[in-house]
Amino acid sequence: MQNPVIILGAQELGIAALDTFQSNDVVVYCFLDDKVALQQQEVNEITVMGNTEDENFLKLIGKKCDVFVAAEDMAARKSLVNMLKEDYKVVPVNGIHKFSYVSEHAWLGHGNLVQAGAIINPNAKVGDSCVIGARALVDSNAVLEDHVQLGAGAIINAGVTVAEGAFIGTGAVIVSGVKIGKNARVGAGAVVVADVPAKQTVFGNPAKAV
Repeated sequence: MQNPVIILGAQELGIAALDTFQSNDVVVYCFLDDKVALQQQEVNEITVMGNTEDENFLKLIGKKCDVFVAAEDMAARKSLVNMLKEDYKVVPVNGIHKFSYVSEHAWLGHGNLVQAGAIINPNAKVGDSCVIGARALVDSNAVLEDHVQLGAGAIINAGVTVAEGAFIGTGAVIVSGVKIGKNARVGAGAVVVADVPAKQTVFGNPAKAV
C-alpha cells in the first residue's frame, strides 16, 4: 500500500493531483501552498496545512509520507523538486489516474501527473515532472523531456520529441517525427507538421509562428 501523499500546491494542478491519487484510493495527508488565503482552508475536503517551506510537514516526507509537486508555475515546480532532492533526499512520486493507460513498456521518470483518460503507449519515454492532461495521447517511441505539459486531448504522435519545458495546448496534434524545442509553446488546436525551435510559439493548422 502506498504511503499517504503530501501535495505541494493546492490550486488547479493540485486539485487534479488530488483527484488522481484518490482515484487509486491513496490517502492525501494534506496540501501545502504558499498562497496565504488558502492556508488552513479545505480544498475538496483536504486541508491546506501550511506553506511549502513548513518543516513540520516536510520532515514527514520520505519517512511517513510521499510527496507530489503541483505548483502552478514551472520555475516554482523546479525549485521545489530541487529542494526535495537536496534537503530531504527524496523525489516526487508519479500520480497516474485509475482511468488512464500506461503501457508496461513505457518509461516514466519521477513526479509526473497522468490524468484521467490519458494514454502512454509502448516505448514512449516521459521524463520528470511532466503534466499529461485528460485524454492526451503519447504514442509509441515519443519522448517527453522534463517539465513538459500537455493540455487535455493533445496528441503526441509516434517518434515525436518534445524538449524540456515545452507546453502543448489543449487538442493540439504533433505529427510523427516532429521535434518541439525547449520552452516552446503550441497553441490549443494547432496541428504541427514541422519542427518548432526553442522558445517559439506556434498556432493554427498548419501551425505557424506568432
